[in-house]
Amino acid sequence: MYRYDAFDQGFVAERASQFRDQVSRRLAGDLTEEQFKPLRLQNGLYLQLHAYMLRVAVPYGVLSGGQLRRLAVIARRWDRGLGHFTTRQNIQFNWIKLEDTPDIIDALAEVGMHAIQTSGNCIRNVTADPDAGVAVDEIEDPRVWAEAMRQWSTIHPEFTFMPRKFKIAISGALEDRAAVLFHDVGLRIVKGKGGATGFRVYVGGGQGRTPYVAQEIAAFVPRDEILSYLEAIMRVYNMHGRRDNIYKARIKILVNALGIDEFRRQVEAEWATLDKAAINLPAAELARIAEHFAAKPLVKHPAKAPKVEARRKSDAAFARWMRLNVLPHRVPGYAIVNISLKEPGMIPGDISADQMETVAELAERFGGDELRVTYQQNLVLPTVAVGDLDTVYDALIEAALATANTELITDIIACPGLDYCNLANARSIGIAQDIAKRFADPEKAEAIGPLRLNISGCINACGHHHAGNIGILGVDKKGTEHYQITLGGSPKDDAEVGDIVGPSFTAEALPGAVETVVATYLERRLTQSETFLTAYRRLGKLPFREALYGPEKPRRAAASELEIANV
Repeated sequence: MYRYDAFDQGFVAERASQFRDQVSRRLAGDLTEEQFKPLRLQNGLYLQLHAYMLRVAVPYGVLSGGQLRRLAVIARRWDRGLGHFTTRQNIQFNWIKLEDTPDIIDALAEVGMHAIQTSGNCIRNVTADPDAGVAVDEIEDPRVWAEAMRQWSTIHPEFTFMPRKFKIAISGALEDRAAVLFHDVGLRIVKGKGGATGFRVYVGGGQGRTPYVAQEIAAFVPRDEILSYLEAIMRVYNMHGRRDNIYKARIKILVNALGIDEFRRQVEAEWATLDKAAINLPAAELARIAEHFAAKPLVKHPAKAPKVEARRKSDAAFARWMRLNVLPHRVPGYAIVNISLKEPGMIPGDISADQMETVAELAERFGGDELRVTYQQNLVLPTVAVGDLDTVYDALIEAALATANTELITDIIACPGLDYCNLANARSIGIAQDIAKRFADPEKAEAIGPLRLNISGCINACGHHHAGNIGILGVDKKGTEHYQITLGGSPKDDAEVGDIVGPSFTAEALPGAVETVVATYLERRLTQSETFLTAYRRLGKLPFREALYGPEKPRRAAASELEIANV
C-alpha cells in the first residue's frame, strides 16, 4: 500500500496546523459559523443533528493495521466507541466535539491519514475495487491510478470550488466491483490494440434527485494520458456546470442537457488545448507510485488445507462462511476474506473500537498488514493463506464479525438517516435492523440467493437505493416517515436505476412489504439459481405491484375511447 513520504507527511501536518488555528478562532468567537463552515467542510467536519461528524478519508478504501488501530483510538477517546464505514470507502465519527477536532486531525496525520476533501464541492475520495491487486479477473491494479488521481486532485487550484461535489471510481478487472457507472466519472481499465492498457471512460452517472447511469465518452484513453483527459472533463464541467441551482449542479445534469456527443466534442476540444506533458504523470513518478503496490512475494501454500477442508465438512456455519464470504485469490493457496459489518439487528457499517482492533490484528498476522473498505460498508482481508482461514474465522466469531451474508438480503447498505443526518427525511437504521431480523435465519437468506437491498433516508441517496435490487427511500409524508420501494436496480456492469413500484409504506408496514416482494420472487422464479434481478427483469413490475397492492382495477374508458371502440 502507499506509504507517505516526507512531502506527504509535511503536507498533512501543515493542514492540521491550519485547521487547529481555524478551530481556535471559531471557539474564541473570531469566526462566525458562516465564516467557519467552508473551512470545516474542507476538513471533513459536518454539523449534524446532535453533534459534529468527522469524515475521515480512506483513499481507494485501503488501510494498514496500524491505521485501523488509530481509528479505534479515536473512536474510544473522542467518540462513543464506534465508527461508521460509508459508501465512499471512508469512515465517519458521529459524536465529535468541536474542541477535540484539532487533536483528532493531529492523531490522523501521525499515521498518514487526514479528512481533506471528504466534503465540499471538490473531487472527493477516489474509490476503487476492494479486491484490487488480488482479484483473479484483474487486468491491471487500479490502486496505482487511484493514488495518482488522489495526488493530482488534492487541493487542485481549479477543482476545489466546483459547481458541486465530484466523485470518481475506478475498476481494473473484468467485473465491475466499484459501481463505476453511478459516478460522475467512471473508469475501467481495458486492453487496446497490441495489448496496451488504457481507460474506458464514462461520465454523467450518479444517484440523488435525478439518477442517471453514466454514458461512455471514450472507448480508450491511453493510460499515460488519463490525467490530462480527466482535467479536460473537469474544465468543461467547471465552465458550464450550474452554480445557481444546487439541484442542477452535478455533471450528470450537464451531460444530459448537452447530450453525450456534444459533451464529448467539448472535452476533446479542451483536451487539445492542454499542455499534456505538464499534466500527465511522468514515467518516473508512475514507477515510484507503482512500486508501493507491487505484489509482495508470498510463501507457497497448497490450494487446499486438510484441516480447513475437514472443518468445512463438519461445521455447517463455517462451510456457509466459506461459500459466501471467501473468494478466490490470484495466487493459489491464498484467499480473499470478506468481513461483514451486517450482523442482523446491528447498524450496517458500524464497527466498535474493539472490533477495529481485532481486524487490525488479523490484518497484521494473516493479511500482509493490509485491509480494504468496500462501498457496501464491509471490510476485506485481501490476502489470507488458505490454511489460516479457520483461525481467522474463529477470531471473527469472537468479535461478532463472522456473519456469512455477502451479497445476500441482510448485507444491507444504509445511510445513517434521520438518527444522525439533518438532511434526512426518515430513519434508515431502524428500518435496516427490522428488515435484517426478518431474514436473520442464515439458511433462509442463502436460499433466497444474491439480492442487494439498499436504504436511503432522503433523496440524496447516500444509501444507493436507486442501485439496489430492492431499493428503499425514506420520504416525509405530512410529517410522517414513509418509505418508497424501487425494484430492479443494479450497480454492476448491467447498471440500471430501479423502478418505483407504487405508493409508499409506513415504517411499520415496510418490513412486511419487503417480505411480500421476496415471497413473490421465490414463488415465480424459474429455478433456484435464477436471481432476484434476473427474475424481475423477466417478469417486470406488475406481479410485484399486484402482490403489494392487489390487482389493478379496470380503468374507466374515456368518452373518446368509447367512441373509437364503437366504430
